[in-house]
Amino acid sequence: QTENGVLLPSLQYALPFLDLHGTPRLEFHQSVFDELREKLLERVSAIALEGKVEERYKKLEDLLEKSFSLVKMPSIQPVVMCVMKHLPKVPEKKLKLVMADKDLYKACAVEVKRQIWQDNQALFGDEVSPLLKQYILEKENILFSNDISFLQNFFSPSPKTRRQGEVVQKLTQMIGKNVKLYDMVLQFLRTLFLRTRNVHYCTLRAELLMSLHDLEISEICTVDPCHKFTWCLDACIREKFVDNKRARELQGFLDGVKKGQEQVLGDLSMILCDPFAINTLALSTIRHLQDLVGQDTLPRESPDLLLLLRMLSLGQGAWDMIDSQVFKEPKMEAELITRFLPLLMSFVVDDHTFTVDQKLPSEEKGPIPYPSTIPEAFTKFLQENRIACEIGLYYILHITKQRNKNAFLRLLPALVETFSDLAFSDIFLHLLTGNLTLLGEEFALEEFCTSLFDGFFLTACSRKENVHRHVLRLLLHLHHKVAPTKLESLQKALEPTKQSGEAVKELYNQLAEKLELRKPSPAEVTETPSMELPLPTVPTPASR
Repeated sequence: QTENGVLLPSLQYALPFLDLHGTPRLEFHQSVFDELREKLLERVSAIALEGKVEERYKKLEDLLEKSFSLVKMPSIQPVVMCVMKHLPKVPEKKLKLVMADKDLYKACAVEVKRQIWQDNQALFGDEVSPLLKQYILEKENILFSNDISFLQNFFSPSPKTRRQGEVVQKLTQMIGKNVKLYDMVLQFLRTLFLRTRNVHYCTLRAELLMSLHDLEISEICTVDPCHKFTWCLDACIREKFVDNKRARELQGFLDGVKKGQEQVLGDLSMILCDPFAINTLALSTIRHLQDLVGQDTLPRESPDLLLLLRMLSLGQGAWDMIDSQVFKEPKMEAELITRFLPLLMSFVVDDHTFTVDQKLPSEEKGPIPYPSTIPEAFTKFLQENRIACEIGLYYILHITKQRNKNAFLRLLPALVETFSDLAFSDIFLHLLTGNLTLLGEEFALEEFCTSLFDGFFLTACSRKENVHRHVLRLLLHLHHKVAPTKLESLQKALEPTKQSGEAVKELYNQLAEKLELRKPSPAEVTETPSMELPLPTVPTPASR
């Protein structure tokens, strides 16, 4: 006991004093041990920063060699883990022992795990996979949220806010400055995008790069050829518009892809396929088209517009490019520029003409009706050309946001059949339902409801569960505005089938509860006729 005790002369008299207070010797030794361990941890962290690089790491390696045999002792484990954390290269043998023991692997710092992961892709994949699933789920929850508003939607959060999300932050921490791990994550994202066609993986690709950019991790940013392009595009997404200066920069990056480096187009296309990028490019395109109407200029004469279309085309072709491994910019169809965009501009002109006509004094011939027919070419473009379809859908969102009921009802039939059912995609329906809240008063009209529900939504409800969910979301928000008879028929039409998922059933039950609450109580219903009963007995002048 004397040999292994704390050899301080002054302690000989202090320890009996502790005995008098009933403090066990174990408690005393434990507190001394804890104190010494804290001091040792501080010293290890200090050694990692002082002296020459070779010397400091030699000291730590010696310390690891001496202490590693005690790694499974809970009291010593933090010291061993701290030494490993500060070593840039832990000996291979030690890493294998840590990897083989679940508890040790769990306890070691992320700096040590990075060294394990970089040579063990499967293990890294197991760590990353739940995070990627969580990320996709979070995006889908926003798209199907019951809060419908034209002010707050899927695209409202700024890029910087989105990058603070839990998944992006965790992935950023797991990667650190390790280029190999960063490449692995990008490979996972490419593979998953190919397997699922889910565009949210493209968002994560861009967010991850910009998160590392925020932390100024030059080790990764300088080797990712998409860094400057993504940085510039990120600024455009923040403003929700591509201005002339940034358009020139983006064009410079695209034109600067050298021969032999075409593979970078695969990554650039994935970054442009991010829904936040597509949203910015499409909104900018609509704005440009309106400006061109005012300037009496044709689309083919606007280089800025042609660049937006080029980037939209590259983004929309991302899946095909990565799948085929043919890294070439997709060819732009001339008809898109010479026929489709002028068609859209003619719709803008129709609106202006109609507005002016309404203000003119009406002559005997009566008011001029709003044009109700859609050119056949417009419908055909929406069915056969992906970029035309995307721009057309954004134009419809634009007129809905302007509360332009006439234009909306005119173009709505063209949405029933679109290129790969884009009009029934979650992002479009999420934005459309939000914008339709601005036309809330129109839901009282039978004609409007028939066009919207029977003519559009219900055509796809039975074959597409997501459409069923979006219609129920909309009705949960606007049911009090819909005419009662129409509401009743909609309730019947939207009743879930046995095949319907839980989400649809849950939404339908919520709607049924709300409608039940709106029905007048039975007491009120029976009272009304009883008040009318005496009326026929009152004598009238005709009966005298």
